[in-house]
Amino acid sequence: MNYYKYLFFLFIILASCKTNTKQQDEIVSPQVSVNDFIIAFGSCNHQDAPNLLWKEIEKNKPNVWIWGGDIIYADTENMGLMEQDYQKQKTKSDYANFIKNIDVLATWDDHDYGLNDGGEEYSKKAEAQDLFLDFIDVEKDDKRRQQEGVYFSKDYIVNEETIKIILLDTRYFRTALTQDTITKKRYKPNVYGEGSMLGDTQWEWLKNHLQNSKASFNIIVSSIQVLSSEHGYESWGNMTHEVDKLEDLIKASNANNVIILSGDRHLSEISKKNVDSLAYPLIDFTSSGMTHSYSSFQGEPNKFRVKDVVFQKSFGVLKFNFENKTVTMQMRGENNVLQQELIQAY
Repeated sequence: MNYYKYLFFLFIILASCKTNTKQQDEIVSPQVSVNDFIIAFGSCNHQDAPNLLWKEIEKNKPNVWIWGGDIIYADTENMGLMEQDYQKQKTKSDYANFIKNIDVLATWDDHDYGLNDGGEEYSKKAEAQDLFLDFIDVEKDDKRRQQEGVYFSKDYIVNEETIKIILLDTRYFRTALTQDTITKKRYKPNVYGEGSMLGDTQWEWLKNHLQNSKASFNIIVSSIQVLSSEHGYESWGNMTHEVDKLEDLIKASNANNVIILSGDRHLSEISKKNVDSLAYPLIDFTSSGMTHSYSSFQGEPNKFRVKDVVFQKSFGVLKFNFENKTVTMQMRGENNVLQQELIQAY
């Protein structure tokens, strides 16, 4: 065999070995992420404002995106206008590309519900529900098409562990709030025992889901804050008996590692409360807003707050690590900048 033929056959053999090694590596030793599951979520997104965060959210490689409410701003009883606003958001190129390869879950808040600070009194809530479900591509035979309210639950099974995501509807059944006519706050708590945040049917549904949950983590999505209430805007604190009811339900259900995700406020913060007889701290992770934020924020009380308030545009990320039994909670903003981080052990 002459020299050139030898080189040719040697090249073929080496190329073949390289190819086979690559194929074997892909099968036998796949790259394993440190994080077993990643949730990204956010709220307060105006359809007419620049949507700057979708490519940044994508960099975090989330398994699911959760809308926490105020997907659009459409305070109207004109369903034609509301549908147009949803289409504006849905056809924005970055968002349209983002949702092609990710599971999208959602609840609504007042501005995509159709009435600022609105509750059960909104006259177009049934029609608005149809448009909301159309926006997130819910099938026509889905049970949410037959029920009143957009509440929903979905389980994700990862490495023999389950993460349950429970999305609440804090609008459709919510009864009247009490205006604060004495201080500069918008609302004061109702008389204890008066009013409902979820309505009887949804409360029973939530009870069943928590009591029967075998999930390692139970993520409850509430469009409004649960723990922070001293600010006097909308929150579960407008009905303190409902906060107690939720905490009692979480305790009685023995559900593992409940984490609350919320929005609405145009700021981001993490609140943490040690609840009697609960084996883990109850965390309320607020992420808001995506296209506009409370940039003039000068401070407000929150006895449960951990670290500082972030008042720049942001989105939230939760990274679950089952081996270390930790959840890394991050607030991120433009250019995917890390604004704040809390690592919680469970």
